[in-house]
Amino acid sequence: MKSRVNYKFYEDKLIRELQEYVDNTYDQHYATDKYQATDVIIDSGHGTGFCLGNVIKYAKRYGNKGSPCDARKDLMKILHYTLIQMYIHDEENKTVFSPAPGHHSIDNVTPDDWNKLTNKRGEH
Repeated sequence: MKSRVNYKFYEDKLIRELQEYVDNTYDQHYATDKYQATDVIIDSGHGTGFCLGNVIKYAKRYGNKGSPCDARKDLMKILHYTLIQMYIHDEENKTVFSPAPGHHSIDNVTPDDWNKLTNKRGEH
């Protein structure tokens, strides 16, 4: 299926790359047990601190350790921990974002539409 959007910054390719990166993390040694350490941390109520702490850690490390390839991997880790935090947020708030009717992305949602969407599902 060809995209109708002409992505200026190759977001479609980068999203696919991110998905491949995340998929590969499930093949690594720490994901072979029934539960990952991240599952235990989330279940113990510390998921948000863990995820946001890792986002900060890798953001501060970006460009300061290793090669440009290592720096790019740090960006992937930031995005992955952000996705996990979005999952935690949605689970805790029983929300899932979907654009307002007539809108095709979050960027096109007006503040009023966003408030209506989030107020229907509970507080932010």
